[in-house]
Amino acid sequence: MFDRLLAPPKRSFFLFGPRATGKSTWLKQRFPDALRLDLLRNDVYFRLSAAPGELRSMVTAEPRSRWVVLDEVQRIPELLNEVHALIEDGGHRFALTGSSARRLKRGRANLLAGRALVRSLLPLVRAEYGDAATVEDVLRFGSLPVVLAEPESRVDILEAYAGTYLREEIKEEALTRNVPAYTRFLQVAAVANAQVTNLSAISRDTGVPRATVSTYFEILTDTLLGRFLPAWTARARMKEVAHPKFYFFDTGVVRALQGRLRDAPAPEERGHLFETYVFHELAAHVAYRNIGGEWSYWRTVDGIEVDFIWRRGDLTVAIECKSTDSWRARDDAGLAALSASKVAPMSCHGVYLGAARLRRDWGVVHPFGDFLAALHAGKVLPTS
Repeated sequence: MFDRLLAPPKRSFFLFGPRATGKSTWLKQRFPDALRLDLLRNDVYFRLSAAPGELRSMVTAEPRSRWVVLDEVQRIPELLNEVHALIEDGGHRFALTGSSARRLKRGRANLLAGRALVRSLLPLVRAEYGDAATVEDVLRFGSLPVVLAEPESRVDILEAYAGTYLREEIKEEALTRNVPAYTRFLQVAAVANAQVTNLSAISRDTGVPRATVSTYFEILTDTLLGRFLPAWTARARMKEVAHPKFYFFDTGVVRALQGRLRDAPAPEERGHLFETYVFHELAAHVAYRNIGGEWSYWRTVDGIEVDFIWRRGDLTVAIECKSTDSWRARDDAGLAALSASKVAPMSCHGVYLGAARLRRDWGVVHPFGDFLAALHAGKVLPTS
């Protein structure tokens, strides 16, 4: 059992996150006395799908003070109308989990008009798993709770995740009719993880139309399996690229899709895996601390790049990461160029796998562990 950083809200909320990130376990820990309705259970699913109004009978039979946990609510979006009324008229409190936003979006589901907060639960971060894994472990196998809890079975678990969930459940939810083409897309998209997304090139490699590739990426984002990182136009008197990057939510899942789990990461993999790992830590910190802001990256046509730019209002923070144990002079290029421009960030940070903290003209290079400690202490991104 891992102690998660996400704090439970005091009012009704949606809890979104990919499968196997520990949503149900977290809810059992935080709301041990709640009425639980798991829509992955066939008896519960068939009962409520046949008669959504049954939810009212089940909830109103309980004290108003008792929380109601409704797991995988996207399986019966019609239930949200009843939930809305029970919150509005009855004062009941709900924890509503989901691993896919696609059915809710496509079905124009009632998202409760602000009566429920929105929270996210992601794979474990270092502050949660501590000594249960090394950096090398996470680069190779990711940080899903079940993977770290059962290291002797992690390859089997991740291969089953990639094979059973990412393919079979996509098919079950009828998100795409051409499962073989989608399977090829997953493999190609995984190889392109953390790189500038070229839809035309992926279309050629998968043998499906460009518009279909775009739809497949929508499926990945809607099922919370990854996110686009847009390019930031800094207007720094340099010609900048405009294409986004795509990051999967977990390094272990990426390597499972690539078919590389049984081998150590190759040198050409490490940079992209480390970026994915750092981005996960950053995204989780923002989500759990409810900091807000938007993420992007900066790159010029000459190849000068900064991995992550965080912006909220007039505040801007730049972060560059390297998967090496030495920080070379050429690694300064992106942050040096950006900090010397007219759109210089308020602070710049380098992150690497070395042991020494280094001072640069543009800011500080942190060892990875020190960077995470500074991040959680509020010394990287402003909390207010």
